[in-house]
Amino acid sequence: MPSSTEPTFQTALLAGGLAGTTVDLSLFPLDTLKTRLQSSAGFFPSGGFSGIYRGIGSAVVGSAPGAAFFFCTYESAKSLLARRSPLDRDSPLVHMLAGSAGEVAACAVRVPTEVVKQRAQAGLHGGSSRAALAAILGRYHSSGPGAVWREMYRGWGITVFREVPFTMIQFPLWEAMKAWGRRRRQGGHPQAQQGGSVGLPDVPALESALYGSIAGGISAALTTPLDVLKTRVMLSEKRVSVSHVFSQIARNEGLRPFFAGVVPRVTWISIGGAIFLGSYQWIINTMTTVL
Repeated sequence: MPSSTEPTFQTALLAGGLAGTTVDLSLFPLDTLKTRLQSSAGFFPSGGFSGIYRGIGSAVVGSAPGAAFFFCTYESAKSLLARRSPLDRDSPLVHMLAGSAGEVAACAVRVPTEVVKQRAQAGLHGGSSRAALAAILGRYHSSGPGAVWREMYRGWGITVFREVPFTMIQFPLWEAMKAWGRRRRQGGHPQAQQGGSVGLPDVPALESALYGSIAGGISAALTTPLDVLKTRVMLSEKRVSVSHVFSQIARNEGLRPFFAGVVPRVTWISIGGAIFLGSYQWIINTMTTVL
């Protein structure tokens, strides 16, 4: 079994890209249903159960680079923090900080593709990624490049605000469970008896997938209100602030809408966490063995 040494930049790039594409394409219908449940127009006016693959084009384009950006930054930040600070590479704080840096990097790709994808999923602009992108780019002639940029990155703040807490919960949990798994599998190893885990053989892909599913489900449930705010901001006909959307929901709809789509979100991310982190681990283990 491969050793639990840190992946190289190239390995993280390839593994992250393949893992991101795999999970986004396999679970796209659940993501569509979640978006429609959170839409202010309502589930059925936004498309209901029909056309659940609307917007898949933008997901195909954005999945690989977004996930690759995340894992390259995540693994690099872990190494940098371990070298330049008194913190251990296995420290939860290192995982939180590295995960946060990874999410900010990934959002550079994720936000524009999310804007296009969710508008297509909700049936706006004809219900296709191409039409949604064309509608955004069409603002160039009337309002200039700044308007296009602002529209493509609408919801940047709330997306980062959602993803960073999500990652600060998910990745320390996943890493902690993996560390426990390494120590459990190597109970007789002197380093395991001392409580360490870096350098021990890494966990198999299926075990990583189980830990990823648990960590993802917990994180998804706790951050659903932030996801609702992000969806409402991105689907709004005009630019609105997060505080405005929050106050509108709280005042006019109560607290229940803040957990709209929680079941498909938790289901989607639990399964997605298994596929994403399981396939990532499988590629890392495979490439480590080959190289």
